[in-house]
Amino acid sequence: MAQDDRYSMSAEKYLTKHNILVYLEDAVTQLLEHREENSKVNSVKFLTDYFSSVRDGNHTMFREYSFIHSTPHNRASFVRLFWKCYRQIGKKGDLLSIQEYHSLLGLISPDFPFDVVKKTARIILIDDALDCLISFSDFIYAFQAQLYYEEFLEKCSAKYQSLLQSFCSPRDPVVVPTSGSEEATVHQSSGQRSEDVDSMHFFRAIYPLCDRIEYSSPPISSLKEILFNVPRISFYGFLISIAKSESINAHIGRLPPKMELLEGGDTELTSLPELAPQRAPQSNPPSRTMLVRPTMPARSKSALGITKTRKPAQLPTQLDSSSSDTDTVSDSTESI
Repeated sequence: MAQDDRYSMSAEKYLTKHNILVYLEDAVTQLLEHREENSKVNSVKFLTDYFSSVRDGNHTMFREYSFIHSTPHNRASFVRLFWKCYRQIGKKGDLLSIQEYHSLLGLISPDFPFDVVKKTARIILIDDALDCLISFSDFIYAFQAQLYYEEFLEKCSAKYQSLLQSFCSPRDPVVVPTSGSEEATVHQSSGQRSEDVDSMHFFRAIYPLCDRIEYSSPPISSLKEILFNVPRISFYGFLISIAKSESINAHIGRLPPKMELLEGGDTELTSLPELAPQRAPQSNPPSRTMLVRPTMPARSKSALGITKTRKPAQLPTQLDSSSSDTDTVSDSTESI
């Protein structure tokens, strides 16, 4: 969206498009919950930390699926969080089943539904091969497409099925006139229905679904790149093309290009590491793929009831006094 478009929107349309009310309601709810635990919580600092975490995309860890699913920004931020947590799997080249990917998702969102993972697998695999193992790079881009464009893909599927139904049924008789005879030969079609449709017809069918406020959709230019280069397309091929499209991935703006997906070192999961309690160094540090639950950026130290314990002020004085007495005794001994 061009920057000038926001000035042409009504207030209601702007609030709806950017889901402002969702974050305001969640922020107030979280503040009230933490105030019950600690009445001394600083409301201004709490709200500052909350909206900073939303801006940085660090606000979806350990949150319920309903909150993750509520806005496009939350969905995209959760995809990036999943990539940050588990890209070591891709570096090692491990292949996982959909049940294992669902278990990993459950570690950062306890009630994440298995149905979303199953739909993600259908983008990569055919229905009879859902028990096959999937690489991390294939899964993460398909997962991004399924989670971010869920409503759009469901509506596209309905349009696709409608186009298939518009063709003649294979059971309908086909009348073929014969040359030199008034009689017509009736042929019964025994072939199976084609599983692909005309690409241009499909584009015209899904074009009205684009640029809606109610849900996210890929850029029209990216859809043209997919559909204008092939005469016919299946819905499976359409989904694969969306998941692999570099322009669509850049439009969402959370994952790097596929060539750079596994490059670089691990990054911190939160931009506010000072909120996490300090721990003593361990002789055997945990594995880099082990999940360590960071403090929610929205929860300040005052909200969690964490306070610094200072040493007694008398302790340094006593140590200095003891040191001074020792020096005095030493000087007296030398003088004797």
